[in-house]
Amino acid sequence: MLSTRSAVEPFHAMDILAEANRLKAAGHPVISLAVGQPGAPAPEKAIKAAETALRAGQIGYTDALGRVDLRQALSAYYQRRHSASVAPERIMVTTGSSAGFNLAFLALFEAGDAVAIARPGYPAYRNILKALGLVVIEVPVGPETNYTLTPDSLERAAKAAGVRLKGVLLASPANPTGTVTGRAALQQLALWCDDNGIAFISDEIYHGLTYGAEEASAVEFAPNAIVINSFSKYYRMTGWRIGWMVLPEALVRGVECVAQSLYISAPELSQIAACAALDAGSELEDYRAACRANRDFLATRLPELGLPLLSPLDGAFYAYVDVSRFTNDSMDFARRLLAETFVAATPGLDFDPLEGHRAMRISYAGTLEDMQQATGRIADWLR
Repeated sequence: MLSTRSAVEPFHAMDILAEANRLKAAGHPVISLAVGQPGAPAPEKAIKAAETALRAGQIGYTDALGRVDLRQALSAYYQRRHSASVAPERIMVTTGSSAGFNLAFLALFEAGDAVAIARPGYPAYRNILKALGLVVIEVPVGPETNYTLTPDSLERAAKAAGVRLKGVLLASPANPTGTVTGRAALQQLALWCDDNGIAFISDEIYHGLTYGAEEASAVEFAPNAIVINSFSKYYRMTGWRIGWMVLPEALVRGVECVAQSLYISAPELSQIAACAALDAGSELEDYRAACRANRDFLATRLPELGLPLLSPLDGAFYAYVDVSRFTNDSMDFARRLLAETFVAATPGLDFDPLEGHRAMRISYAGTLEDMQQATGRIADWLR
């Protein structure tokens, strides 16, 4: 018999991906725009470093906090990219950002605590929080809030729900909206959380994938925040399952102890490759340029198809579009789209249980050719 903790909604993007993979294995010409899977392999430096380590048998357990060389390299990354001093001792390497969220939630909150997230937002936040017995406060974001969380919107949501917030989780760039929260707004939010005794978690896993918008990290001005990042997106290392956290000094030992029992350590091979990936330079920027080209193409092409954008395309690699002209059931729309055109995209219900029936998320993490072919098929299908 299943526990109540397991009674969470499915991650529909993964269900769509599974069906897309089944169709592809059966020989159908599937184009997947359903998940944030970069269309390029890991950086060559990362692959070579992993190959050398693998042949040398340099694979085993590491400290739960991660290899010292990677933590030092990440410390240097923050100094170089954000002019921020972050001691390596505050950095923990994790088994993807997913492990980072689990550890943050376990370290910060008790069952029954209320945590605010944006709606629309990444569904795993909601599902993990609920599985841990936490109260999820979904705060609508739109043009009136610049598509991000604000102190005013959080106060209104907490008052309406009759709760005292214990935590706020914000992603910038955001999934699925692509919102980039600028430095001033991010700092204001972090200070408001501090002033009100609220834990602040900053999801920065799409850092590097911004297109002219201001990219700020909470490490610049929020020493009490937990910052979570990953090598999956900008560094194109999804299957390597490697990420990291920046922790307030007071939380390091507690998080380390929980991680020792839950995960032992992140895979050493992935840690070695990640350390090399930080120095991949132009190869990383080439991928960002490719994503920008995809973004620019879709920004014009999707509205031409009757699929207007629901939010700006400032960062990450997602277009969140309005499909209400064609359907009032985005899940059915996604299933028919895949079955009839072999194009996979994600229903908005994943990201917004209230209004997601009229939205779809389209990932542009792949190639421009994929975007062109997929939109061509969609155009024919919608006629």
